[in-house]
Amino acid sequence: MDYARSDRDSSGARLPLALKILIAGGFGAGKTTLVGALSEVRPLQTEEVLTGAGIGTDDLSGVEGKSTTTVAMDFGRITINEDLQVYLFGTPGQDRFWFLWDELAFGALGAVVLADTRRLADCFPSIDYFEQRGIPFVVGVNCFDGSRRFGIESVRQALDIDPDVPMVLCDARDRQSAKLLLISLVEHVARQRGEPVPVA
Repeated sequence: MDYARSDRDSSGARLPLALKILIAGGFGAGKTTLVGALSEVRPLQTEEVLTGAGIGTDDLSGVEGKSTTTVAMDFGRITINEDLQVYLFGTPGQDRFWFLWDELAFGALGAVVLADTRRLADCFPSIDYFEQRGIPFVVGVNCFDGSRRFGIESVRQALDIDPDVPMVLCDARDRQSAKLLLISLVEHVARQRGEPVPVA
């Protein structure tokens, strides 16, 4: 990760380095909310209303109040400084949209997998996807109001996550909490590559 590198366009203006980070997880885990909390621009969202056509396909147990779903992706942007921008791509959570994942994952620095302890098994496909492709990831345990709280190690054991994969309790609605997830991911990627951990 060369944070000092930047390119120039045809007019000689400096172009910032862009880092791509995926926000993944199960249906209703808080991906759209996380991207919205982090993005400095109005996020692009491809939300559609859940209809009767999803009955038997979309499992709403534990998220009965959910009325919309992401059908393509969410997109947001964070400017770190004039040389570095972060692009956030929220993935769709349902199996029928998995064909989009390879395109979204291309060139990604890493991923945040949001885990909902009410539906913990829903994040297994995301974890498997990134493990199989060697894409670094961290797990954010989204602490929903009114849900039972579990310790980090209990969640790690339930997900069978390697000890070196960072796991962080978070609130996807809170910008500072969401930022800590991204910092944890960047530090994890730097350690994996044997590079100095960047200092904010």
